[in-house]
Amino acid sequence: MEKARILILGGTGDARVLAQALAATGRYEILLSLAGRTQKPVCQPVPFRMGGFGGAEGLASFLGKGDFDLLIDATHPFATRMSINASQACKAAQIPALALRRPEWSEEPQDRWTHVASVADAIDALGPSPRRAFLAIGRQEAHLAEARPQHFYLVRSVDPVDPPLALPDVELILDRGPYVVENEIALLKAKRIDAVVTKNSGGSATYAKIAAARLLGIEVIMVRRAESADMQRLATVELILSAVGHLFPPSRKRGV
Repeated sequence: MEKARILILGGTGDARVLAQALAATGRYEILLSLAGRTQKPVCQPVPFRMGGFGGAEGLASFLGKGDFDLLIDATHPFATRMSINASQACKAAQIPALALRRPEWSEEPQDRWTHVASVADAIDALGPSPRRAFLAIGRQEAHLAEARPQHFYLVRSVDPVDPPLALPDVELILDRGPYVVENEIALLKAKRIDAVVTKNSGGSATYAKIAAARLLGIEVIMVRRAESADMQRLATVELILSAVGHLFPPSRKRGV
């Protein structure tokens, strides 16, 4: 019996775990696709490709030429355009699609969250008076801080921000999660941070900064997620594995 071919759109630690779990069953042929935005991606457990597809039409063509049976969107919760393209491409290619979407973080009573719709809104929410802000949003939108140069910005990302930020008072940290609360508390104290700017990406790998801000009474300016693309969304790797198993039971032959 031929193995079902699955394309996983990755870019998260969850995608790597999922790819490894699917490959371990021995029932599927997996290709992991990475956008290529990270200069030094971690080692992957399955064959992978780097780069885009050329929009929804290009992805649909890739799915058809590769004879894929399923697409799993395990991109970052804020990779909205990629998810929309994936949904449209699967409809055009007439194959099913699943999305791995970890739950959002929930605000606790001790939290001081300010909810905003975008990173630009988050920068505006810092206000007119100079503050010391920790930007934990990655590097793609860090340049939006240039609109409010009166603040000090501590920017953390996996890769350097390019081009460098045109800001008078900025410090860059290159680091990759997961993070621990004690270290995040020490960082926020050492840099005298009074506002954390972040996206509600969910998961445990980067939650430590939220817990640290709560313990220190620091405001968190939280960017809400946009509406999800039109595909079945599941919250955990285990649920995805179960759904894939139902789509392709051991007795099923490809194309049937």
